[in-house]
Amino acid sequence: MKHASKAVRYTLIIMICLMCLIPFYILLVLALNSPQRIFYEGNIFLPDFDWQNFVLAWNKSKIGTAMLNSALITFGTLALTIVTGGLAGYAIARRNTRYNKFVFGLLLSCMMIPGIINTVPLYTLMQRIHAVNTLWGMILVCSTLALPSAVFIYSTFIRALPKELDEAAALDGCTGFSTFWRIIFPAIKPATASFVILNGFGIWNNYAQAVFFLQSRSKQNIPQALSIFFQQFGGGDWHLMASTAFIAIVPVVVIFLIFQKQFIKGLTDGALKG
Repeated sequence: MKHASKAVRYTLIIMICLMCLIPFYILLVLALNSPQRIFYEGNIFLPDFDWQNFVLAWNKSKIGTAMLNSALITFGTLALTIVTGGLAGYAIARRNTRYNKFVFGLLLSCMMIPGIINTVPLYTLMQRIHAVNTLWGMILVCSTLALPSAVFIYSTFIRALPKELDEAAALDGCTGFSTFWRIIFPAIKPATASFVILNGFGIWNNYAQAVFFLQSRSKQNIPQALSIFFQQFGGGDWHLMASTAFIAIVPVVVIFLIFQKQFIKGLTDGALKG
C-alpha cells in the first residue's frame, strides 16, 4: 500500500511537470519550424530545426537592446530598493516610535493601491524632472512601487533578530549605519532573497508603467519590444514571433536554474519568518 501511494504521488508529480513544460515545448517547436510549414501539418511533435529563425528574430525585433534595458532597470531597481528599504526597515524595526509606526502603516497602505492608479500624477512629476523616456526615471518609478514591499520584508526579518547584536556592535564602536551593513545585513540574506524573488521578475516584465514612461524604441524593455514586434507581424510569421519570445525568456530561465537553491531557501525562510 505504501509503495502504491508513493508511485501515485510520483506519477502526479511527473504529470504536473509535463503539463508545465508543454507550453515551452510548443513555443520551441514553433520557433524552429520553417516559414512555409503550417503547425498542424506533418509531425507536430518534431520541428524543422530551422535555426536561422533565431538570427532573423534577433535582428528584426531588436530584442537585444530591450534585454539590456530590462537588465539595467531590474538590477538598478533592486540595488536601490534593497539599500533604501533595508535601512528604512532597520530603523522601523529597532526604533519603535510613533513616527516610525505611522510611516510603516503608511507604507503598508500603499501596498494596497495598484500602481497604475498613480500613473497620471506620476507622469506629471516625471515630466517636471525630465525623467520621461529615461532608464534612470524608470528605475525610480519601479523602486517607488517596490519600496513598501522591501520595508515590510526587511523590518519583519530584523525584528526576529536579537537586539544584543546591535548592543555588541555599539560596544565595539560601530555606528548605527555600520551596524546595519556589517552585522545585520549579512544576517538577513533570506530577506534579500525573498525580496528579489517577489519583485525581480515583476520588474523585469513590467509593462503597465513602461508603456507610459519608455516611449522611444531604444529605451523600451522586453514586454514593450515583444508587443510592438507581435503587432508588426500580426500573427502571420509565427516562427519569428515564437523565436523572439523564446529568446526573451531564456535569461529568466537561466538565472532561475543558476540560483534555484537560493530562491527556494529564500522562500522557505521567508515563510518561516512570516
